[in-house]
Amino acid sequence: MVENMSERHDEARDAVLDAALVHVPFDGWSGETLRRAVADSGVDPALAASLFPRGPVDLALAFHYRGDRQLADWIAGPDGPQGGMTARITQSVWHRLQLVAAEKEAVRRGAALFALPMHAGDGAQAIWHTADVIWTGLGDRSTDHNWYTKRATLSGVYSSTVLYWLGDTSEGHAATRAFLDRRIGNVMQIEKAKARLRENPLGRMLDRGAGQILSRVGQRRTRPPMPGSFGR
Repeated sequence: MVENMSERHDEARDAVLDAALVHVPFDGWSGETLRRAVADSGVDPALAASLFPRGPVDLALAFHYRGDRQLADWIAGPDGPQGGMTARITQSVWHRLQLVAAEKEAVRRGAALFALPMHAGDGAQAIWHTADVIWTGLGDRSTDHNWYTKRATLSGVYSSTVLYWLGDTSEGHAATRAFLDRRIGNVMQIEKAKARLRENPLGRMLDRGAGQILSRVGQRRTRPPMPGSFGR
């Protein structure tokens, strides 16, 4: 019964979201878009209000997290990323963009929404979640401070790539792909430098010190639920 109800809620959420994407390019992620989407989808307004309790911001988050679920399925599937870790990370970020290539204006409107101070935390959480989906999907099982640093670094790569992509008019977004390759390359150079640092006694000492500090924040043995994730 609970599972059936959850499925019905997922279907209703997707129906409203699909209807909303027709209006977002004109009205943004707004109350007007949500109102029109509920009417167009035929979803009961009371149910829609429970699915999107904060209105437009929850609608925009539903769009983002649906893309993350699709990304997770792709990573785990037979057509997922191939090659070494650097290649697989790059392919995963690129595929995440391809998933919303037809909805570029919706992404642009979402970026504007989450740039507002009142929603900046939701936006940061959404980007972090995308980075977590990629690292977890690629088999990362770290539980120490590396859990944080990997996701923080990839969050920076992903967010900067999205912003570049939004302004990219090159054919097939080739310029964005080149930008992504450069960003990933820069990150890997940093990681190589960190590895060399850890090879000497002073570096190992500094690394242990950083680990002890971050371990006080709490090791990532289990992941807490993330707000606005709509039961990812």
